[in-house]
Amino acid sequence: MKKLHYFPGNANLAPHIVLQEVGAEYELVPVDRKNSSHKSPAYLKLNPAGRIPVLEDGDLVLFEAAAICLHLADTHPDSDVAPPVGSSERAQMYKWLMYLTNTIQPEVLTYHYTDRHQPLPDAVPAAKARSDERLMEMFDLIEKELAANGPWLVGDRFTLADIYLLMNARFSRMCSRPPATRPHLKRLLDAVAARPATIRACEEEGLTAPFYC
Repeated sequence: MKKLHYFPGNANLAPHIVLQEVGAEYELVPVDRKNSSHKSPAYLKLNPAGRIPVLEDGDLVLFEAAAICLHLADTHPDSDVAPPVGSSERAQMYKWLMYLTNTIQPEVLTYHYTDRHQPLPDAVPAAKARSDERLMEMFDLIEKELAANGPWLVGDRFTLADIYLLMNARFSRMCSRPPATRPHLKRLLDAVAARPATIRACEEEGLTAPFYC
């Protein structure tokens, strides 16, 4: 049985929802982040980076949320979370997943942990404001794309990239203009949040709606 090491509402949320979407059997293994259990020797054997989540799938140990999501899609090809390998829709899904994990998510970390990136305390507020501006530009770009080519990131096809977008919207809900304030984005987020797989995963993590606004 698969094991997902998690902390409620962390980057495990997208893999958790994907586990539900593909109908996999799994066990949730809580990681006490508040007491730095993700930095313990036992956890570091699973993920040397000391970050959450980790998926154990038999002898395979995976970290990085996007990698876990793609692995679950690849091992459950009959599910709805990804288009066929080699299709243009699959390539579009990769594009948006990489944009979310490589462009938006690092900026989210800069926004929430500005003091780690700006050593001068007096400069932290201005640096945080600039990070907020960059995030707003990124979500504005997604809003524009959805308006032109939606309702999902890959046109008419729901994919795991939409789940990943929901997770990043949750991470960005404290920004000056939360993602859900944009009409096309809100429709997508509401639709993903209403899916039975999302509801079940959020219930298991103890997240209450609205968890992305």
